[in-house]
Amino acid sequence: MWIIQYTKKAARQAEKLPKGVRETLDALVREMELLGPVRGAWPHYGKLKSTIHHCHLKRGHPTYVAVWQEVSGTIQLIRIIYAGTHEKAPY
Repeated sequence: MWIIQYTKKAARQAEKLPKGVRETLDALVREMELLGPVRGAWPHYGKLKSTIHHCHLKRGHPTYVAVWQEVSGTIQLIRIIYAGTHEKAPY
């Protein structure tokens, strides 16, 4: 089982998401807790770097994305670093 954490900034961003997008993010988090950070079945999933991943939470305009990072160490930890519109995503 993986531990999921939000950065302070990502937690604030997640709170401001529209309800449906937030529910999708919650489903992604639950799936990552069980199965880990590689989520190939999610729309437009991709690795940005060796430990940084992203996927789309909602298509259309605006497109919402989530970006997360695998944290190395003895604990299986995933840190969500961004949740918001595609235009402001850190990639």
